[in-house]
Amino acid sequence: MGRPRVSYSVAVRALCEFTAKAGDLDLRFTPSPTALEGIAGHRTVASRRNPAYQNEVALEGEYQQLSVRGRADGYDPDRNCLEEIKTYRGDLAHQPANHRQLHWAQAKLYGALMCQKLGLARINLALVYFDIVSAQETTLVETWDASALEGFFREQCALFLQWAEQEMAHRSARNQAAQGLRFPYPDFRTGQRHLAESVFKAASTGRCLMAQAPTGIGKTVGTLFPMLKALAPQQVDKVLFLTAKTPGRKLALDAARVIVDSHAGLPLRVLEMVARDKTCEYLDKACHGESCPLAKGFYDRLPAAREAASRVTLLDQAALRAIALAYQVCPYYLSQEMARWADVVVADYNYYFDFSALLFGLAQANQWKVTVLVDEAHNLVERGRQMYSASLDQSSLNTVRKSAPEVLKNPLQRLNRHWNALHKEQASPYQAYLKVPEGLAHALSTCTAAIGDYLNDHPQGLDGELQRFYFDALQFSRVVELFDEQFLFDISKRELGAKRSLSQLCLRNAVPAGFIGPRLTAARSVVMFSATLSPRRYYADLLGLPTNTVWIDVESPFRAEQLAVRIVSQISTRFVHRQASLAPIVELMARQFSERPGNYLAFFSSFDYLQHVAQLLAERHPQINLWSQSRGMDETRRQAFLDQFTATSQGIGFAVLGGAFGEGIDLPGSRLIGAFIATLGLAQLNPVNEQLKQRMAALFGDGYDYTYLFPGVQKVVQAAGRVIRTQHDSGVVMLIDDRFGEHKVQQLLPRWWAVEGRA
Repeated sequence: MGRPRVSYSVAVRALCEFTAKAGDLDLRFTPSPTALEGIAGHRTVASRRNPAYQNEVALEGEYQQLSVRGRADGYDPDRNCLEEIKTYRGDLAHQPANHRQLHWAQAKLYGALMCQKLGLARINLALVYFDIVSAQETTLVETWDASALEGFFREQCALFLQWAEQEMAHRSARNQAAQGLRFPYPDFRTGQRHLAESVFKAASTGRCLMAQAPTGIGKTVGTLFPMLKALAPQQVDKVLFLTAKTPGRKLALDAARVIVDSHAGLPLRVLEMVARDKTCEYLDKACHGESCPLAKGFYDRLPAAREAASRVTLLDQAALRAIALAYQVCPYYLSQEMARWADVVVADYNYYFDFSALLFGLAQANQWKVTVLVDEAHNLVERGRQMYSASLDQSSLNTVRKSAPEVLKNPLQRLNRHWNALHKEQASPYQAYLKVPEGLAHALSTCTAAIGDYLNDHPQGLDGELQRFYFDALQFSRVVELFDEQFLFDISKRELGAKRSLSQLCLRNAVPAGFIGPRLTAARSVVMFSATLSPRRYYADLLGLPTNTVWIDVESPFRAEQLAVRIVSQISTRFVHRQASLAPIVELMARQFSERPGNYLAFFSSFDYLQHVAQLLAERHPQINLWSQSRGMDETRRQAFLDQFTATSQGIGFAVLGGAFGEGIDLPGSRLIGAFIATLGLAQLNPVNEQLKQRMAALFGDGYDYTYLFPGVQKVVQAAGRVIRTQHDSGVVMLIDDRFGEHKVQQLLPRWWAVEGRA
């Protein structure tokens, strides 16, 4: 008989994480080095070795149908010693025993593969723990016979093989079923087939697609369906569906449910990933076995929970929680485990694009071939800026200084001195700088190292304020290392008296392209879709799109006569004209409501503007029912606001443009028949935005448009898109401001709109 065909590949690290983890989930504070510190530590260790030392040795081996691959950190042929290097900071004595056990398992598997490769009878294995603060090495060495390591290798592979065989069977059935998928509705909507075909082609050619598609076309199903069809022919491991907000996740899960329900027995695993603070069962407890019952023995109970979860098609938050509690494991960390085995993962942008993004990290470590769908992709510019920015407030430092243990007082005081020195150079409340002062950066680095060591040595007595400041400071230090012309550094100072002042330091990412671009090229294919992806150069510049990106503008399923778009040019909503605009806006709204009673949304640039118009409307036209968005609405209150829009109700809901009700809400039919948009959506004129404008002008030659106009009109179009949701809807949008009549602005409005001119 011939040798069995190898058909399942697994990395050494993933194999060990599956077979060699046992005991408690233990996330007591262990200040892990950053990725850059880890790389630097590995290089330092390697530089201390002799010239014959080999770095990053590629190894692979087979066991029945299993292919095991990986890279050993280093091998010294003179000492016949294979090294597994681990960087750390703090006290090594506090390392949990199950972590050490996992490290030895990795070293032994690499040792077995090295013996196979070189035909060795025995080998020395070394765990090299490198302290990134002291640059000292702690080395643990064991000598192993090749036969014993081979036995360990086979034992670990055998433990994994049953699961691997199940996964191979699942993948085979999944791919076969996916190829036979039929569109879940009788017909495609207008433009939807074009969108679906373009998505499939992008996945087939391995390119990035930017799809501008009108609201209401069915973008979610129209993108997910073709990506599933591409699973088999492109040998894709996973589809990642990334959303900006919670409603987007719900729409993605609904689309998956529609596809699954239309194909009985479809072997697909769809996972929803939710933030830790929304899934934790014991927010008052620490993540370790001595505190949380769901962390106690987590890895011992994980196999049964994983097996149960793998049999569920739609693992949304509720389904995953039910399984986790049935097996007494943490729901949040069960979701992280299932991300390895799901076919479709629905998650927030940050799970793929953040500095320490889980899904991107797993994809890289396991060499997955992933396709990525980015929902409402116009949000990625601003979200990207937020992910790659950092801020520190001096009031937080002062709070920490007051209660800090003695060992931290000096580094905290040194940081405060460097911080205060900045105030002497700055006369105005706000100032932007070309770079971060070296003294401040060094003091901050020293301070974070000291806090990290302290927290590592005192894991039981965590101070919430200290830990929060530490994480903020770490993020700030990380961004300092990356600082270039894509960032702004500014200081906002506030005076507390004649001789005292405090400030906030901000490192603002202005151009996220340098971080988003590599994530796009790492995937097999990325499809970004939204109703507002114009102009193209704006997104290409700020998102770092590959040069061979495909752009499509999908035909609208709606007829121009369904939506009356009127420009009200005799009213200016500029700040200086705001008071004068109140009465004309109120009369315009009342007249439209009288002519066509029904439900309307009215959008304004601020809560203050909104409240003034709402108050005047209530005084002059008390017969009109109205309700308003308020600051800081939670999910329950947001839903209550939307619940006012019923098929039989009549009234006007007041909202802030760019807020919770400006996109991602669905009010079809008579639930919403019109929108008043009393703003061009321009960002507030302030020193920060003016600095951003200068930087955009320097980098792209178009400061005003990149900072104010393009993002503003994008919000307007999104808000207007709430009105027409189906091919049977009809409604009106009133664009209230004379600037809407400008050719430059009208070029940014959807082509299918028939703007009626000036009302």
